[in-house]
Amino acid sequence: MKLNQLKMKANEKGFTLIELMIVIAIIGILAAVAIPNFIAYRDKSYCSAAESDANAIAASLADYYAIPTHTAAITGAIANGATQLLGMKVSQLSGTNTAGISGTIDRLVITVTDGSKRCPTDYRKAIDDWSDTAAGGVFTKTME
Repeated sequence: MKLNQLKMKANEKGFTLIELMIVIAIIGILAAVAIPNFIAYRDKSYCSAAESDANAIAASLADYYAIPTHTAAITGAIANGATQLLGMKVSQLSGTNTAGISGTIDRLVITVTDGSKRCPTDYRKAIDDWSDTAAGGVFTKTME
């Protein structure tokens, strides 16, 4: 390649240093605004995952109790994965969440603990079904 080809021709213009600095400043401002919002959205997704786990367990319980011969109360801890309680298979929980079922057949209480401890406190305080424990946020769903 010839040296003449590398040189900028007189009619070609490049960006000035000021223009480049302005673009970098704009990108920096956008990043400063966007990154905290992305982190908040990601953290709120941990809350949604726990709520989704509770709803999945509730759906499994509804399917189980739809059979007339199933009348025993299901209680116990639900480990991550294919847990079976009295023949009822529970789907895999999200992330490091843990869950449990307690109560009687007339009133079952499903609790899901946010194992990641990333669900924001503001969100938990705004939703009545959330409570705080040393293990993290706990979402409670009652089936009556």
